[in-house]
Amino acid sequence: MTDRTLSSGPPFAQLPGDIAVSFEFFPPKTEKMEAQLWDAITQLAPLDPSFVSVTYGAGGSTRERTHATVARIVEETRLAPAAHLTCVAASKGEIAEIADQYWDAGVRHIVALRGDPQPGDGGRFVAHPDGYASAAELVAGLKARRDFEISVAAYPEVHPEAASAEADLDNLKRKLDAGGTRAITQFFFSTDAYFRFLDKALAAGITAPIIPGIMPVTSFAAIRRMSGNTEIPAGLERMFEGLDERPGPRALVAAVAAADLCRRLYEGGVRDFHFYTLNRAEQAYAICQLLGVRPK
Repeated sequence: MTDRTLSSGPPFAQLPGDIAVSFEFFPPKTEKMEAQLWDAITQLAPLDPSFVSVTYGAGGSTRERTHATVARIVEETRLAPAAHLTCVAASKGEIAEIADQYWDAGVRHIVALRGDPQPGDGGRFVAHPDGYASAAELVAGLKARRDFEISVAAYPEVHPEAASAEADLDNLKRKLDAGGTRAITQFFFSTDAYFRFLDKALAAGITAPIIPGIMPVTSFAAIRRMSGNTEIPAGLERMFEGLDERPGPRALVAAVAAADLCRRLYEGGVRDFHFYTLNRAEQAYAICQLLGVRPK
């Protein structure tokens, strides 16, 4: 009888944990949500993330809450926070003031984004009359103001508003040439799409790190809505069949699915991962555990 036991053991058993991780959070709206956020930060902090980012609402709607969250991270933890900042509904002067406030609070890392179109603008981005017209302009303005470390966004499967894949890649290069330190990708589920994107970026002269953004599936219906140009593999969809009303099993499946995506990226040479936590620690912690990351 043939022994079919895999000598290597479980698929994650051999991963040594030689990776860097970072986490994204969003500013809370209520006291209950704030408690959930700080529980997530407390649980994930021992994993020694290279940084943690805090998002910025559409049209600057969470400006004060983002600043308060980032300031508290600076004051109460040893984590390195990165504050999101967009071009939407703000003049260059207002953005300079916000940047100065972050700098004075001890923040040295900005995630610079163009930002989503505001309601009433017909689904397209409209620049503030006295503001920045693009993320590349925002990056240049921030670098001229302070010597921030700056992360920018990348889209392995092309930004939905881009005229073409080439135009999208040109825009990424402009952001990095303007002073961006690294790019963080929109979430994706196809390793082939990510590695093809890296090859195209390198061919275009982009040498800055392009970190994969990993989104565990908390709701498959929500993932479908948010996907835009993102390919959802049929196999992934099958994994979540019948779990829409079963949050416990869905969370377990999501953690394993995301960890497997990271494992395949690791096999391709990736050693840096950014996790969209949605202010929940359990899945991100479980994924890191499977990848060999342990509390420092």
